[in-house]
Amino acid sequence: MVTYDQFAGRCEAVLGRIRQACLAAGRAPDSVRLLPVTKTHPVDAALFAHRFGLPAVGENRVQEALQKRPQAPAELRWELIGHLQSNKAKQALQRFDVIQSVDSAELAARLGRIAGELGLVREALIQVNSGDDPAKFGCDLAAAPAVLEAALAYPALKVTGLMAIAPLSDDPAVATRTFEALRRCRDELEARFAVRLPELSMGMSGDLEPAVAAGSTCVRVGSALFGERPSA
Repeated sequence: MVTYDQFAGRCEAVLGRIRQACLAAGRAPDSVRLLPVTKTHPVDAALFAHRFGLPAVGENRVQEALQKRPQAPAELRWELIGHLQSNKAKQALQRFDVIQSVDSAELAARLGRIAGELGLVREALIQVNSGDDPAKFGCDLAAAPAVLEAALAYPALKVTGLMAIAPLSDDPAVATRTFEALRRCRDELEARFAVRLPELSMGMSGDLEPAVAAGSTCVRVGSALFGERPSA
């Protein structure tokens, strides 16, 4: 993995790209946060993020967070951005502050019920496959209202927005369409359910500019900050 100084330099470069993208889109530079993705990297990656002043890290797997979080500062927030199997719902709720990958009504209900039983309140995002990519997780655009409705039934889940991953493509228009579709979905859900969903988690190192232009509030970046991932 990179050294802390290398990480800090890479972080400044990515934050510079975010600032430029915000300016180009007529947005405030502080309206988009950088979420460093520490998956498959040692706990040092999370420690680097905290040292730099970033308040949260993203992990793809519950098991990795179970191992790493006890070694990190207590104030560092952990966000689950990978697919969540329903049998790991309890562990995810106990280890993560935010679950960005709620992709079905059944999972939303299970998380809400277990969180209530545990006396927890957890922030959640609905993951939507707005790029219609068979290789990606997330509910269909048409199913998003049902997933949100299921989540809203549980006070222990605080739904703050939506998340999407753009399909891999050499055509930048594919990412733009994916992100704009997610924003429209969010706008429709806000109007239909009379709720605020301010968070749009979309964009990674290769497509953060179109994501910011489309309204992203959270850009998830891993290897551009920490170097290539070791084998899982």
